[in-house]
Amino acid sequence: MKILIVQRANIPVHLYGGIERVIWDLGKELVQLGHQVTYLVKRGSYCDFAEVIPIDESIDIIDQILENVDIVHFHFIPSILDKIKKPYLITVHENIITAHNFDQNSVFVSKNHAERYGSTSFVYNGLDWDNYIKPDFSKDRTYFHFLGKAAWRAKNVKGAIQVIKKTRAEKLKVLGGVRFNVKMGLRFTFSPRVSFYGMVGGSEKEQLLNSSKGLIFPVRWHEPFGLAIIESLYFGCPVFGTPYGALPEIVKEEFGVLSNNAFELATAIENSDSFNPKLCHEYALTTFNSKNMALAYFEKYQRILSGEKLNKISPKLKEMPKEKFLEWK
Repeated sequence: MKILIVQRANIPVHLYGGIERVIWDLGKELVQLGHQVTYLVKRGSYCDFAEVIPIDESIDIIDQILENVDIVHFHFIPSILDKIKKPYLITVHENIITAHNFDQNSVFVSKNHAERYGSTSFVYNGLDWDNYIKPDFSKDRTYFHFLGKAAWRAKNVKGAIQVIKKTRAEKLKVLGGVRFNVKMGLRFTFSPRVSFYGMVGGSEKEQLLNSSKGLIFPVRWHEPFGLAIIESLYFGCPVFGTPYGALPEIVKEEFGVLSNNAFELATAIENSDSFNPKLCHEYALTTFNSKNMALAYFEKYQRILSGEKLNKISPKLKEMPKEKFLEWK
């Protein structure tokens, strides 16, 4: 099958870039399964296993779709789809707050994400774990970590800091944020138990995760999926987060504790030794890998090519959010 993957971003990704990491691993896995993949992405991108065509920003993206492909896989929502002549599907990676209908060939990234738009069509994100170092379970683990864009208030780094400060002596390393942040309303965090590492990636991030006792992830929105969750689990880190979005379906009781109460999460992380790091690792390795993701998408490609719509009716957000942030106590 000839597959065109379209995203308005650069590949490969070096630091932060969740969607870009997913489409890279998806394309690579599809090639290994015997398919031909082409990327239509931002100028400056490159790839050693697939052809890369730079997006011409002066022309409508639909007019740049290749004739010699079987299916087009968008990872954003194009503004106009009426004139596309090729079969296509669209992965919706984000929480999009709109009263408009979504395309019938939309795919979401978790069951909860899909359900909030009245859909049953979803594929879990997966990563190529061969790109990561193998976790060392013999290492001393001396701190917990937060992983995500700390400048996004919905990610609630402030809550993660509250949790760590409610423990007797645990430490927190914030990956994805800085101590002084104007965007957070002149937030300045002063605590000897909290350290900041900015936007880390690659080997530095892996080494930090490989020495962590767990992920503190108290998000205040309905997380669509959460690559930070599966990366942390891969390194044997249980997850201590809020029960919102996809977290309850990904973080089973063997792999973490979910609560929107800072004191309850603080109590849970002081008992983090009750979780089995190897079990967390095996769960991420076998469940959220790029091969599973590629096979799930291929099944949807086949359904579309046979003339089927992935959703019988157009998905639509079932309930507009009443408040900007979900409850945190």
